[in-house]
Amino acid sequence: MKKKKRLLRHLFPSYLLITLISLVAVTWFASSSIRNFFLEQTAVDLLTRARLLENQILQFLGPLENRLIDAMCKEIGVSSATRITVILPSGRVIGDSDEDPVIMDNHALRPEVIAARKGNVGQSIRRSTTLQKRMMYVAIPLKDKEKTIAVIRAALPVTAIDQALKSIQIKIMLGGLFIALLAAGISLYVSRRISRPIENLKQGADFFARGDLSHRMPGTDLVEIDSLIEALNQMAGQLEDRLNTIVRQKNELTAVLSSMTEGVMAVDMKERIISINKAAARIFETLPENLLNRSIPEVIRNPDLQKFINNALSSNKNLEEDITLYQGGERILYVHNTPLEDPDGQRRGILVVINDVTHLRKLENMRKDFAANVSHEIKTPLTAIKGFVETLRTGEGAEPKETDRFLAIIEKHVNRLTAIVEDLMKLSKIEQEDEKSDIHLEESSVKNVILSAVQTCRAKADAKEITVDIVCTEDISLRLDSRLMAQAMVNLLDNAINYSSENGEIQISASLREKELRISVQDHGIGIPKEHLSRLFERFYRVDKARSRELGGTGLGLAIVKHIAHAHGGRVSVESTLGKGSTFSMHLPTG
Repeated sequence: MKKKKRLLRHLFPSYLLITLISLVAVTWFASSSIRNFFLEQTAVDLLTRARLLENQILQFLGPLENRLIDAMCKEIGVSSATRITVILPSGRVIGDSDEDPVIMDNHALRPEVIAARKGNVGQSIRRSTTLQKRMMYVAIPLKDKEKTIAVIRAALPVTAIDQALKSIQIKIMLGGLFIALLAAGISLYVSRRISRPIENLKQGADFFARGDLSHRMPGTDLVEIDSLIEALNQMAGQLEDRLNTIVRQKNELTAVLSSMTEGVMAVDMKERIISINKAAARIFETLPENLLNRSIPEVIRNPDLQKFINNALSSNKNLEEDITLYQGGERILYVHNTPLEDPDGQRRGILVVINDVTHLRKLENMRKDFAANVSHEIKTPLTAIKGFVETLRTGEGAEPKETDRFLAIIEKHVNRLTAIVEDLMKLSKIEQEDEKSDIHLEESSVKNVILSAVQTCRAKADAKEITVDIVCTEDISLRLDSRLMAQAMVNLLDNAINYSSENGEIQISASLREKELRISVQDHGIGIPKEHLSRLFERFYRVDKARSRELGGTGLGLAIVKHIAHAHGGRVSVESTLGKGSTFSMHLPTG
């Protein structure tokens, strides 16, 4: 991956490179122009000097006077600081201001001589083999009647030009260096001036990316960047308002969903849970985060619920159903759904609302059983009473003993009906007092309450020669309604006597354990099968209906005990082993 650079490192080198290239180009062009100017001026000067000698040399060419020409060249060359050379068309040198013509090479092949022999002005720059210097040569023809009879050549060393030019180039380079440094400073300033607002934009964008939409970027004097900053600040403000609105709405929705007692679960078309509240998670005995974005078959091991959700997703109808969930015990869930759509009306899944109606269904079943049991409990004695009354009305001349037996049976059933009505009235009164908080609580001795109940049931226990043992210290006391608690103890003790064999033993104990008072009545009778224990405290519920009626029970005694315990803020429990006996307990809070 190519390494990224800051904007300053892009701008500054670019500006500096452009400046340096411009300076080098200007220096080169200026140097070349000055050099050409000097060379042209030198060539013109040499040409002028050669023209000035033209007439003076011609007078010594016909006839040819070598010594005079050479002497003149040396004299003029010294006075003008110019090398003057006279050359015949054959190339032989006949006069030179610096050397002896006799020892000099033939100059026929010199470029400037060749051009002059053709009647033109010859010019060249080269290194002189005689003087060992770079020289500029300008040669002109000397003509006699349009015939070239000799060549005059003037020459100057170009080293002076080179030195002057070098001095100028140094000055140009120093000036260029100063300009380059100045340009570099200006480039750096301009680059920073451009890059700094962009850096500020980046920092502001970082604040926005971190969620700090309250941050505002400062303005700048650059119109384009200032417009961008203003647009970004406006965007951040709008985003902040919208996000605050979304967060507020989400918090409100979360608060509503969290406070709902109903379980709410959103499922997409792929059976993934996309939202779930705490109530629904509690139903499945887990946390909401453990269910999010997971499929229904993965987290809910209930075929009926899976089938319901699958049917709801494949159908556009609102479905509802009772589903039994065997998780942490048997629970009944009332489940119904509604379609889940996005703002465009596109279906995204379903919203499932779950209600735990276990207690409600139990109450409904208890109500049905209660109505059926009350009807049965009342209808049975009424049927018997009606039958015996009709018998007595039509039985003319019946024997007195038979009549007395019929009346005794009628009285027995009337007494049973009276007992049922009285127990129902007691139960209703306890419930009303509990609802209205009319229970009269006062500090009472628990042992005295137990002794009062034992005294009430003494005759019945003695008839079966049953021993009642009390395990309770004198110092145990509690705020309670002595009348109601005595009634509860009588019901428990009467129940224990009924289901104990003759010469049996019943133990009543009271003890304080973990901020509660536990009062237990234990018998050693026939015991109760395990499947009946959860329903013993329901109204009219009997394990052995025939035996219960024989013993004169109404089926309401244990229900009365449960409601008395609830009225005191407590609860009831039962433990039993078939064939070994049962223990009924009331748990009352002490705090």
